[in-house]
Amino acid sequence: MSRLVRIFDPDKHSEPMRLACFISGSGTNVVKIIENERAERDGSYHVVLIFTDNEDQSRCNAQKIAESHKIAVAMHDMDKFYANHGQISKRDLLLRRKYDTEVAELISPYDVDVIALGGYMSILTKPMLDRYLGRIVNVHPGDLSVRVEGRRRFVGLHAVRDAIMAGEREIFSTTHVVREEVDNGEVLMRSQPVRVALPRGLTPKELGKTENRTILDNLVAEHQERLKAHGDWVIFPKTLQLIGEGLFALDGEGNSYLDEVIQPNGVRL
Repeated sequence: MSRLVRIFDPDKHSEPMRLACFISGSGTNVVKIIENERAERDGSYHVVLIFTDNEDQSRCNAQKIAESHKIAVAMHDMDKFYANHGQISKRDLLLRRKYDTEVAELISPYDVDVIALGGYMSILTKPMLDRYLGRIVNVHPGDLSVRVEGRRRFVGLHAVRDAIMAGEREIFSTTHVVREEVDNGEVLMRSQPVRVALPRGLTPKELGKTENRTILDNLVAEHQERLKAHGDWVIFPKTLQLIGEGLFALDGEGNSYLDEVIQPNGVRL
């Protein structure tokens, strides 16, 4: 077996894991993470910073959450950054590397151990991924253990829609380590299932028809909300708690371990 490296090793630290939460919008996942921290008796992690790439307080709750929970907040607006460099589109990931370099420097004084992406909509690039190698965690609204021809099937922004259209009877959330390829890091934990409930008389194939587009959109939104409540809000804080306790480790070969036991598809709730 390859040498295991804990995502966070409490034996090497005199205080709980210092966590930064990155958000772009409502921050509901972050609120649950903070609530879990406050409820923990032993306190395996401590949220020391909320960072956002969106300074617009009408669209992002970073400032409100930070103030209400007395947590430091840092901001570096992505739109303004690109505009200042003469670009409207944010697709230039080479320029994103400069942005991420600045973000890494901005959060450096907070001595962050682990980063949790709680609805952070920007793709991270090497300056952040290398600085916090294997220590950035995300929650995804899909079962990342499902593969087709060796590739993960339910990845990207439309994972819930894709699962419904594929005829899946249940959907799941998974937590995973963030790597350069989106949604392809080590799986840490999978939630309990949320049952897919289709409108009476409609199959996935029929939902894909143009005249049923609104029905499908509403169906996806409803399932995403249910999955967030019964999936994300449960497994994300739990994953971070176990990381803070030093129980999650990686072997550098794409596998995760809980208390030194390999978890090929993540811990199953």
